[in-house]
Amino acid sequence: VEGAPATASKPLPLVMAKPTVALPHYKWRLLIAYDGTHYAGWQFQVSPPTVQCIVEKALVQVTKLQREDLHLVGASRTDAGVHAWGQVAHFVTPFNHDSLETIHAALNGLLPSDIRVREMSAAMPEFHARFSAKSKVYIYKIYNDSIMDPFQRRYAYHSVYKLNTAAMREAAKTFIGKHDFSAFVNASRNDRVPDPVKTIFRFDVTETGALLQLEVEGSGFLYRQVRNMVALLLQIGREAIPPDIVPKILATRDRRELAKYALSAPPHGLYLVTVKYNEEHVLPPLGCPTTSFVRGLSTLHFIKSFPCS
Repeated sequence: VEGAPATASKPLPLVMAKPTVALPHYKWRLLIAYDGTHYAGWQFQVSPPTVQCIVEKALVQVTKLQREDLHLVGASRTDAGVHAWGQVAHFVTPFNHDSLETIHAALNGLLPSDIRVREMSAAMPEFHARFSAKSKVYIYKIYNDSIMDPFQRRYAYHSVYKLNTAAMREAAKTFIGKHDFSAFVNASRNDRVPDPVKTIFRFDVTETGALLQLEVEGSGFLYRQVRNMVALLLQIGREAIPPDIVPKILATRDRRELAKYALSAPPHGLYLVTVKYNEEHVLPPLGCPTTSFVRGLSTLHFIKSFPCS
């Protein structure tokens, strides 16, 4: 009303925003073995199923958490049909465990018989299954005989041609060292590692009877790099091309050059054997439960029958 005395407005009460408190989380490392025959690789997808999808379903049941909360990550995104004896993965939970044996047993009880968690342990917060890896070891198995052993048909590539293993060893040595492996990567999938330069620490070719085993250790591998290297070595073993062709193809940095001589070796002969880390990355945190192990993985006899290391 005109002429009425003005009333002083009362100051609004000051509302303090609650500080955001980071919830505690605990990180856990899994060592996983699997027969990749019936899976579309490791990386998560629902249909056709992948190993990560199956492991996450079991973890969701055991922890009562959603898969988005678990943040499960694998060290290597093995391709469809590829096997593993030493896949490493980590996940997180907002709670700790006094003992891991119960949850470990529950996981393996829920998983199908072709997937097993070999070990479960606590991990340092800084540990990352993929990015902390120092090197990875893969084995490719070849059954070199005119008639294939029917019990090994799913777990070794059958070569009816008598392979020249000496030539294969000579060629394998030329992969050792730091190289640009652009000529040995399939471009149909981005492996999210833009740098094609990788270091191969060793590439061994061993022969036990009809079984030929190619074991390669490197700082990392591009998509289908191992299978492409094996395919070229197979052609060299058949004496279709000379061993000195390896550095020539590497120098081109062109996948089309490799395609003139070899296609990718099939996946069923390939195994992820070991992922290596610096010791400080795998030391358990203070006050953590002891590592839980599984002994006697009889369901994975197909791997145990071929010594992997």
